Amino acid sequence: MEELEARIIELEIRLALQDELLQSLNDTVAGLRQTTDLQQAQLRLLYRRLQEKSQPEDAAWQPADEAPPHY
Repeated sequence: MEELEARIIELEIRLALQDELLQSLNDTVAGLRQTTDLQQAQLRLLYRRLQEKSQPEDAAWQPADEAPPHY
């Protein structure tokens, strides 16, 4: 009987640790998703600006002339 109880306790401990790990992984994935969404939005903005600036009337524009948005 003690062996069965010890096995159940071991399984409960493993389950608790797995639940904790799963929650940690879920939080990490959620954070990465937010980062990816932000990066995609920034790329869309940069692409739009590049398309706007590459019009024929503004042929002298150089991307290096503009400061990045974090400045």
